Amino acid sequence: MIAAVLVMGLVGAGLLLYMYKEANADRVLYQEVTFPNFPKSFGEVKIFFISDIHKRVITSNLLNQVKDKVDMVIIGGDLLEKGVPLERVEENIKKLRELGIVYFVWGNNDYEADQRIIDALLLKYGVKILDNTAVSFESEEGDRFILLGVDDMTKGRERLHLALQDAGDEGFKVLVSHNPKIIDKVNETDRISFVLSGHTHGGQIRLLGFSPYEKGKIEKYNKCTLLVSNGYGTTALPFRLGAKAETHFITIKYGDE
Repeated sequence: MIAAVLVMGLVGAGLLLYMYKEANADRVLYQEVTFPNFPKSFGEVKIFFISDIHKRVITSNLLNQVKDKVDMVIIGGDLLEKGVPLERVEENIKKLRELGIVYFVWGNNDYEADQRIIDALLLKYGVKILDNTAVSFESEEGDRFILLGVDDMTKGRERLHLALQDAGDEGFKVLVSHNPKIIDKVNETDRISFVLSGHTHGGQIRLLGFSPYEKGKIEKYNKCTLLVSNGYGTTALPFRLGAKAETHFITIKYGDE
């Protein structure tokens, strides 16, 4: 009986250790996505996408995997949550800024902090907030690559029509939304090609492989392609099971889908 209890205790401790390691992994997924409407004049656009940082400290190990390789960094919401020291948030922003220009969309947990303070921190390091707005890049041939971002859906603050209005009609469009449910509001006529999102944590702890939330994935719809990330951090418990922490090195280029 005592031996059985000891074995169960060791198994339990081992499982917790494994779940903790899964939650604190510095994992970069290298993903190439091709689109027949991507302007050839851009060659490739390389994005480092990170969402749902929450309480985590971004490590040098993670940054070194992508440093000097990306064209832009996108924070897909939940940079923090209630109780995270502002010093940690600032240090994370500084580290991401070392990689290049940074864009940010609000997530639901970001609103647990003083928005004015977070705004000021982002502004201090030159981070562009995409709150129902868009930013456009133009190639030498005059083609446009457009990055759109919407505010958080959970708070009812998203205004996709305003971001589209800001983007204009012509150009290759990438939409960033913390919540992947934005896909339900995207129409073919919007001509959005790619959507980046997080929020779900991939279920975070998937018991016997099951969770109310799907694992991170790239899924193609008739109207666009959707990426949902498991995210970098955790909420509530610092554990993951079956949904390992992840970030993304995304290469967008011309090609058949």
